[in-house]
Parts: sequence; structure tokens; C-alpha cells
Amino acid sequence: VGIVVATHAILAKDVSFAKLQLVVIDEEQRFGARDKAKMQALAPTLHTLVMSATPIPRTLQAAMVGLREVSLLSTAPSRRRPVRTSLTDFDRGSARIALLREHRRGGQSFFVAPQIEDLDALQAVIADIVPELSVRVAHGRLPAVEMDEIMVGFAEGDGDILLSTNIVESGLDVPQANTMFIWRADRFGLAQLHQLRGRVGRGRAQGNVYMLLDAAEDVSEQTRQRLAALVELDRLGA
Repeated sequence: VGIVVATHAILAKDVSFAKLQLVVIDEEQRFGARDKAKMQALAPTLHTLVMSATPIPRTLQAAMVGLREVSLLSTAPSRRRPVRTSLTDFDRGSARIALLREHRRGGQSFFVAPQIEDLDALQAVIADIVPELSVRVAHGRLPAVEMDEIMVGFAEGDGDILLSTNIVESGLDVPQANTMFIWRADRFGLAQLHQLRGRVGRGRAQGNVYMLLDAAEDVSEQTRQRLAALVELDRLGA
């Protein structure tokens, strides 16, 4: 039995695993149909297990019509609480209260923006709102070593707030980080927002997510309804 731990890059290479019998695809929603076909071509006979908290429509439909066998993990971890989720315009006073409340209970916070260009301005705003808290910044243009140091350091308690793009939406486990602000939530998809919300409330502490809108920008009714679905469906397993 062989175990191969591979990144997305292996799909671009001419690699054959003749004795490979099982492929496990985690975060399946991040791979396209072409990528998954390449994975199945890595060996002649494969069993495939795909895992996702937010299955894409193609995979979900295949499961519903019986093309895939389905196994559901429907029981939450012991003492896990639903993450309180709210949708609101950005308010500096409310943001300060929430960030300080998290800090005072010994926790950390995420502040997530849709694009790298937003980070500098948001860092200045956060520094003005809560000058007593330390901020770490992470995004995809940082060197890999620096990114790793920031992420690992934050998980170990270095920093009160992690300001980042949605690179934190999966694979990051920081049990003491239980408050998240999502700037311009209307620019994220439902799957992204669901994954982001899953970064908080991973321990025994109550998790809180604030999906923020820009009061100066008009948001369509359809967009508000889409975001309201996250607010309404915030119970465990929803």
C-alpha cells in the first residue's frame, strides 16, 4: 500500500502510479472536472473518495441521482456551538467592541477582505479603531516562507488580528480565533462564506462572524437574500 501526498502541481506532470488504488480528494470544491479526471487517470483502477463541506453543484447532482455513493458526517464535534452570523454595514464603534471583547476573553480575530488591494486601507482602519491590538497581514503575494511564518505564528498566538484575503478559508485551524469580520461580503460566493465561517467556533468558545457591507455601495436585493441565507442557516449541520 502506498500513500502519495500531492499538491495541485502534480497534475501538470506526466506521473503514473501503477499500483495506486485509492485517491482521496480533500476540499473537492477547489478542483475542476478536468483536474479530477486527471487524478483518476493516475492509475488504471481507482477508488475515489471526495470530501467537501461545500460540494459543488456537479458533484451534488451526481450524488442525488445515484452516480456516487454518499456518506454524511452529520454529528458535530462534542460541545461545538453554532457560529452566530450577522449581516450589517460597517460601523467602527461596533467593530472595536467586538474585537476588544474577543481579545479580553483571550482570543484572536480574523479580518478578511476580497482582494489584496483592500488590505492596506483596512490595516490603517483597524490600527485606528483598536491601536492596542497587534495586526498580522497575510496574502498570496507574500513569499512562501514569510506566509508560513505568519500563519504558524498566528496559530501559536502571535498577533491579535489576522488581516488577510480568503486564503484562510480552508485548512487553517486556530481554535483561539473565534471572531471574524468579512469585509464586502457581497463580493464572496456562498461556498466561500461558508468555508470562512468554518474557521471560527472550532473549539468550545462561541464563534461570531460579521459579514460587512459598505454603506456607500448599493447592494441588490438578490445579493442581500443570498447573504441572508448564511444568517438564517447558521445552526450546526444547516
